[in-house]
Amino acid sequence: MVTIRNELPTDAPARETLLNRAFGAQRFRKTSERLREGRLPAEGLAFTALSSSGRVIGTVRLWHIIAGSAGPSLLLGPIAVDGRHQRKGIGRKLMEHALNTARVLGHDSVLLVGDAPYYSRFGFSAEGTHNLHLPGPVERQRFLSVDLTPGALDGAEGLVAAAGKPAVSGSAAKVA
Repeated sequence: MVTIRNELPTDAPARETLLNRAFGAQRFRKTSERLREGRLPAEGLAFTALSSSGRVIGTVRLWHIIAGSAGPSLLLGPIAVDGRHQRKGIGRKLMEHALNTARVLGHDSVLLVGDAPYYSRFGFSAEGTHNLHLPGPVERQRFLSVDLTPGALDGAEGLVAAAGKPAVSGSAAKVA
């Protein structure tokens, strides 16, 4: 059985190990990281998946951003599931939990950079990001969004910028 709960500060070492295994050090060079660095995840929107033995086997976090002219939005990522636990629906459960919680908390939209065939099952498409730009290179077909409130990103244009609470120190964003 898998349990999904709010991330705790004590999850940080296991989360970072999981993300390093999944993405390697190059994850810090990605354009999406420019929107996360020096920031804390959005309050109540960082989740951990635990195995029945209590081991961290999955993670997903959402971050405050400004989606150009559309205003406040969230950036999802990274999401990862331990390789030994993949293809068991844990990633799907993390995504559904994160998006449902964001909706309940009153957020209007979520952006991410990822594989359209995977994320389309959660309603993501490139439709809402056509006229939005990230602060660095990205493969346009991987820049996706979903409206949690219908029409939230209609006509959105401009630069996507970091928002939300700054981390106290450079390492706080990684361990919060």
